[in-house]
Amino acid sequence: MINRRGALTALHLFLVWATTVAVVPALGFNLVLTAWARGVGATVPVLALGGLLMVGLLTVAGLPARTVVPLCGSVPKRLLWAVLVLVLGTLGLLAGLAAYDAGVDLGNAGTRIALTGAPYAVAAAFFVSSRWVRLGSLAVLAAAVAYGGFIGPSRAEHRRDEAAVARYREHPELLYLGTAPAGMQASRVRVGPASFTVDYRPVREGYESGYAGLVVRPSHTPALRCPEPPDQGTTCTVDAHGGMVTVHASTQEVTLTRRYRDAEVSVISQTIGEAGLRDLLNTLHPLSDAELDKLMQEKRIDYSF
Repeated sequence: MINRRGALTALHLFLVWATTVAVVPALGFNLVLTAWARGVGATVPVLALGGLLMVGLLTVAGLPARTVVPLCGSVPKRLLWAVLVLVLGTLGLLAGLAAYDAGVDLGNAGTRIALTGAPYAVAAAFFVSSRWVRLGSLAVLAAAVAYGGFIGPSRAEHRRDEAAVARYREHPELLYLGTAPAGMQASRVRVGPASFTVDYRPVREGYESGYAGLVVRPSHTPALRCPEPPDQGTTCTVDAHGGMVTVHASTQEVTLTRRYRDAEVSVISQTIGEAGLRDLLNTLHPLSDAELDKLMQEKRIDYSF
């Protein structure tokens, strides 16, 4: 008798799962097509007809379970059961869609289609008379909440971070950072396919003024040379070590350019003198994993084209 009830319960939950797997993806696809072709308002009748179809099919699926599900004992009760399963299952499905939209891994397309019926089967299990089945459905629900609300998002965030790091590290020959001048910090960092730029601004921005910019680019010439003829209103010199200093007389903007390994590095500022810019260049070092992680956590780095 126990084995027969167990088999009947399994058949009942399978029928609920199979019915919803067959109908829900098709209904969702039709809703998307209707909204795209005729507007969101046109989805209302489609949704209403789909809901009625689901209730009818679930009512039929509940017929064999009359002895294991008290609510399936009569037609009115079975209709109520079908509506409750539809509502509860749809809420679970919407929660799953929200988790998937947030990047939670739900497997390949086939697995995701199969999972569309799981919330409805779990909802149906709550109405089975067996206490063990109800406890099992509660355990499944708790596992789904834990994965969709905590474990899955954490893994998704980790994957996004790994992808971002890989993208930032595409050109490591350009990723050089200098120690921020006193009272300043790297406020914004931009990584491009052929450049790496850092904006240094005061830690107390808004209360103190100041700016320094660092730009790292690939080196395309054998040696730094001042432009010939010189730009109007600027002075340019190349020192004994091959570094180039450019000063704009009107703005007092100083630019220091130096070769660093296989890259060309420039620092520019109107508020920090030549000595301070040289100190910044002298502290150049490859961007460490810890520095990159901190910039990402503080959302001070992005990718630019």
